[in-house]
Amino acid sequence: MQWVESWPDDVGADRVRRAFAEAFPAEDAGDVHVYAAPGRVNVIGEHTDYNAGLCLPVALPHRTYVALRPRTDSVVRLASAQEPGAAWTGRLEDVAPGAVTGWAAYVAGVAWALGQHLEATGGSASQVPGFDAVVDSCVPYGAGVSSSAALECSVAVGIDDVAGLGLAATDAGRATLAAAAIRAENEIAGAPTGGMDQSASLRCAPGHALLLDCRPGLDPARAVEQIPFDLAAEGLALLVIDTRAEHALVDGQYAQRRAACEAAAATLGLANLRELADSVIAAAAGTPRGDAAFAEALGAALDRLPDDVSRRRVRHVVTEIARTQDLVSLLRAGRASDVGPLLDASHASLRDDYEVSATELDVAVEAARDAGALGARMTGGGFGGSAIALVPADRADAVAVAVAAAFSRAGLGAPGFLLAVPSAPAGAC
Repeated sequence: MQWVESWPDDVGADRVRRAFAEAFPAEDAGDVHVYAAPGRVNVIGEHTDYNAGLCLPVALPHRTYVALRPRTDSVVRLASAQEPGAAWTGRLEDVAPGAVTGWAAYVAGVAWALGQHLEATGGSASQVPGFDAVVDSCVPYGAGVSSSAALECSVAVGIDDVAGLGLAATDAGRATLAAAAIRAENEIAGAPTGGMDQSASLRCAPGHALLLDCRPGLDPARAVEQIPFDLAAEGLALLVIDTRAEHALVDGQYAQRRAACEAAAATLGLANLRELADSVIAAAAGTPRGDAAFAEALGAALDRLPDDVSRRRVRHVVTEIARTQDLVSLLRAGRASDVGPLLDASHASLRDDYEVSATELDVAVEAARDAGALGARMTGGGFGGSAIALVPADRADAVAVAVAAAFSRAGLGAPGFLLAVPSAPAGAC
């Protein structure tokens, strides 16, 4: 087994300060400050964020650290311990969609997006200074636990601090920082993701999962609710299985799913698929999700779609939103041990209707269940990445051993493991 350990903040800060001194050895490091932001794992609510739906992420203890020093000009110089041969230098005025590639797009894009926000709200993009920054991280890269959002959000709180914007001081301001990070990922990095990852990295609370309502136009305060997520109190743990099957959200598959959902909503005369989910759930109010009333209401909408692929994509989104509501209800009632079947149903839907699973994810999920997990599912965008398994806390090691053995029998690479312990959001170190 390979356990992926998180770093205490003092260790992460020390590592990234040393990396900064190595990247810029002849310069004064007196104004260097360190900021950090967590990765996330999504408990349920997958591919629902860009459909105005509901999702339930938790912030991981694994964090990305950035050592950042403001400059008096518009130059940005970047280096990363994870990308030692890919340092980047540019000017803020040159950052635009299509102008920056690679990992630097996630950093420079945040500065660009914050400048855009300032101009749109009566300020000036020049309030965002140039900066030197070096990154180090213990968030598994390519594992579907939002290493990109952790990078964006650590940079966002850093720029916010050195520019004196004051946004990180309030939850509403953090929602603005999350929106800037989302723009950076969508428009500069070119990944058409929703907003769950950045919201989790900036707005989660320790010991809680973040119920995020992604309907457009909601007041930031109404868009989130902190849901107690104390699995340890019930003798449980959430095991994260990094399959090491690296995924990429800019390879077209993610964009295809999003486009299919948007086209289906347009065919149904709806602004988004959340509207359909709400109407289906309302039609079946007071009945179990498997009751005929739910299936009938959903089936009537699916029959209006032109092809089976569209119908399966929509069925996943609607049922996933319903599962998210049901799982939150169980958590509120102190019944975390009963959510396993919802995790199982989510994986089946992602595998069969949304078609975003992979061999490694299916092996991980099946092996975890066979070893005693109460439920398991893939998490994140899919096509690789990670799975989660709800396990009795005293069985976490045994389940991990069983998953690793299943990977070996299947001729797959060795997976990595970590525990999802809801942690603190982005901030200064």
